[in-house]
Amino acid sequence: MLMTERDRLAAEIAGLAEKLGRNRTSLIPILLEVKRKYHTIDSYAMQVIADLLAIHPVEVNSVVSFYAFLGDRPQGKYVIRLCRTLSCDMAGKSRVRRQLENDLGITFGETTADGKFTLDWANCMGMCDQGPALLVNDRIHTRVTPESVHEIIETCRRAFGVHAAEAKEVVFK
Repeated sequence: MLMTERDRLAAEIAGLAEKLGRNRTSLIPILLEVKRKYHTIDSYAMQVIADLLAIHPVEVNSVVSFYAFLGDRPQGKYVIRLCRTLSCDMAGKSRVRRQLENDLGITFGETTADGKFTLDWANCMGMCDQGPALLVNDRIHTRVTPESVHEIIETCRRAFGVHAAEAKEVVFK
């Protein structure tokens, strides 16, 4: 019998629950792993997680919809989050925003057609003295300029073709 995508997803989530625990405290770690691998957390995944952790699906959905880093909409391989605090605003955030949108051909809240990039906002990264700040997946960039946006995006594009295990080794400046 052939495994469907849903069967594979359910099996993977079950493996995560075994590894991380089958209790409420494992909810966010499991969600983060699903989001990292699939770039989305759909309603089926939320139901499987709820069943495995013996909690109501509404609880899972509440956590997914509350935390911006989770969310249930598909995102690109590289999620670029620009800080939208006042200090980053004063440091030139609007120029960086325009450059990101121009270079990628999308606006904030959108994902490129090839699924490589998503532009999103972050409320604060704790880097107020080094703004404008942005986050590419889990890597922080500070004192970002329109000129450095090109380099950041090109580094991601070069890494995109690399095997997934090797892509984690790419170092951002």
